[in-house]
Amino acid sequence: MAIRTLLRSKSVHYFSRTLYHCYLPPPKSTQYCCPSSSLLSYLPTYNGFRGYLFISSFTDAERKCQPANSHPSSPDLINEISRILSDYRSPHHDIESALNPFSNKISTEIVEQVLKRCKNLGFSAHRFFIWAQKLSGFCHSRESFHILVDILGSSKQFPLIWDFLVETRTNKSCEITPEIFWLVFRGYSRAGLPADAMRAFNKMVDFGIKPCLADVDKLLLALCKRKHTKLAQEFFDKVKDDFMPSVKTYSILIRGWGELGEVGEAQKVFDEMVERGCSVDLLAYNSILDSLSKAGKMDEAFNFFTKMRSIGLIPDAFTYSIFIHGYCALNDIHSVFRVLDQMRRYKLVPNVFTYNCIIKKLCKSDKVDEAYQLIDEMISTGVRLDCWSYNTILASHSDHNQVNLALRLISRMERNNCAPDKHTYNMLLKMLIRVGRFDRVEKVWESMEDRNFYPSVSTYTVMVHGLCQKKGKLEEACKYFEMMMDEGIPPYTTTCEILRNRLIGHGFAEQTEILADKMERSTSSLIQELANIMRGNKACTKLKHDEEYSDESYA
Repeated sequence: MAIRTLLRSKSVHYFSRTLYHCYLPPPKSTQYCCPSSSLLSYLPTYNGFRGYLFISSFTDAERKCQPANSHPSSPDLINEISRILSDYRSPHHDIESALNPFSNKISTEIVEQVLKRCKNLGFSAHRFFIWAQKLSGFCHSRESFHILVDILGSSKQFPLIWDFLVETRTNKSCEITPEIFWLVFRGYSRAGLPADAMRAFNKMVDFGIKPCLADVDKLLLALCKRKHTKLAQEFFDKVKDDFMPSVKTYSILIRGWGELGEVGEAQKVFDEMVERGCSVDLLAYNSILDSLSKAGKMDEAFNFFTKMRSIGLIPDAFTYSIFIHGYCALNDIHSVFRVLDQMRRYKLVPNVFTYNCIIKKLCKSDKVDEAYQLIDEMISTGVRLDCWSYNTILASHSDHNQVNLALRLISRMERNNCAPDKHTYNMLLKMLIRVGRFDRVEKVWESMEDRNFYPSVSTYTVMVHGLCQKKGKLEEACKYFEMMMDEGIPPYTTTCEILRNRLIGHGFAEQTEILADKMERSTSSLIQELANIMRGNKACTKLKHDEEYSDESYA
């Protein structure tokens, strides 16, 4: 009863404000679409819009295809169109009518950047592409065609891909190149459809493309990356007499078998390569070394290493890094540093991924001071640190609730020009909430915008879930939940359920209805659907992004 009284006394202002706000439309100044992995930089813009800076790569021919009234790439325009693609993702949505007001502002650059921003929206991205294609005087760039095929492959919309390619061939709107088929290979392999990837290879001739060894290599690589190595080997055995396999071709298969731990198969491929008279180079030896290392056969790997040197091949940084990764997997930290010392002796510098592997192993062994020494070494040798380098150490500080050390590490990241990412903030905020440092939580949250970082669904989830578990912080949990809705970011179903249960448990059942009403008035169709969860309707379908919330990868 005391907790409820305290919450009521602190929540009068918030809940009365919520009651007022829930009957207003979502603010137009908070348009949002999840960023893609395209090359872009966040820029603050007016009224809270999330801006992006893009680099134009138009050719002269593509510029001639622009409408006469084409506008330069605008971050706000890209945001607005991306938001429409997110909100109108259902087949019954009239996305064309929503896009028509922007028809005189479309350029190839705008189309490219919108597609890159909405790579997870296959169906609406395709409809947007077709809509733009019909605009008077507009023609797509080759890059846009490639992006769309990649999007459709990632979304498993394979019938749409083939319809699109047939239409493109008929209309001659874009040259169908081998690169497009490479994207199809990758899409099928990612979807767990290796047989279809191989059939796509055979269909290349239907589109006027005679497959060459490079196409074989790309298919094998796509298959092996998704652990379809057995099928890749069978395909290779069928076609190897029609092509002239190179060391690269064999190396792809060797690495593929190595990823599966099938060292015997990897050695068979290596032996065949030698028998066919291929000039075995450093790439091939590194491939077999990598296979042996991943299988934990470090002694055999060292024998190959010795043989390699005996025929005059000089190991490179990657060769030594293979041994470092292998010894890390075996928890042999002594051998790791023995190899690292050899690299130092030969003035070979590991890349950031190898350093990060060692740092992770040191942190797991509670040797954080030595991890910091490696950070210093990376800086002194000119290796550009990434977020993983720091986040691995931050995970250790977070596990031990070392607030001051964690905050100092964030400051060090800034001094070394390494911007924190969502994992950095999620771990830091989670720890600060856990230990009750709410003053620091506010400061960190406010600093994110100054650093041009804008929270995604996972960061809001950390805030809402964490605050729901803390005494007297339910009001703040609701505040961040509303902020997420105002930004147009659909919460996870579990977030809605947790907040609803907490509100009901503290006697605020009426507030769940207020929040549900506001969710129904959102411009995001996903947020509208989640209003059912807030009302206690368990029939609502779990959202795809519910599975992506995890920040344990650094532990």
